[in-house]
Amino acid sequence: MGSGNVAEAVALAVADCWGVELCQVVARNEERAAEIAAMAGCEWCSDFDEAADADLYIIAVSDRAVEDVAEKLRRREGSVVVHTAGSVSVEALGDEACGVLYPFQTFTAGRRVDFTEVPLFVEGCDEATAALIEEFANLLSSRVYRADSARRREIHLAGVFACNFVNALYSMAADRLAESEDLPFDVLRPLIVETAAKAVDAEHPRQVQTGPAVRGDKAVAERHKSMLEGSVQRELYALLDRYIFETCHK
Repeated sequence: MGSGNVAEAVALAVADCWGVELCQVVARNEERAAEIAAMAGCEWCSDFDEAADADLYIIAVSDRAVEDVAEKLRRREGSVVVHTAGSVSVEALGDEACGVLYPFQTFTAGRRVDFTEVPLFVEGCDEATAALIEEFANLLSSRVYRADSARRREIHLAGVFACNFVNALYSMAADRLAESEDLPFDVLRPLIVETAAKAVDAEHPRQVQTGPAVRGDKAVAERHKSMLEGSVQRELYALLDRYIFETCHK
């Protein structure tokens, strides 16, 4: 159920999975539903009342739409329904057999990822349902973990720091180079790639932290902050500079 980035990624992963049949894609956006179904080689429809009979229904929509879709979904008796949201409680799916299948990854339409390496966090309304969802998850990925709603919220928060905020900083750097020095984003690519590679290879990213804050170079930090005077970037710089200094000098 759904037509966004997560829905596309999950649908394609299920379609590629041995021993599982993807019956249908259901989404209000008919154009996207048809597009995803074509890629996955399955049927599609735009009416939740016309959902195909299935053993498992996967609701992959925005957090705020999960409960609404769950209420409208016509599901086969004895089936299980899960959602893929990191910050939505399992209770949003109602009282029948339900759970969560949360893929801890960033997804973009048209960009394939190796789903077998994507960490999947699962939860069930009871142990039998959790075991069934876990069994299914193990068909999709080699990295499957149990996580209740509280634990999943913490994981989702960590993901926002590691992905969303980091990408926003990439954007900030790209805009600054373009606006101040008329330089393209391409200048930053090698730096971004090497930084990410070092963090991934290290036991902990802090071990490979570099920059003026690590060195305690207050003169450089103050010069940078003066260059950012009057902008939210100055506040961000000061907070991150302080965080790096304090955590790297414990």
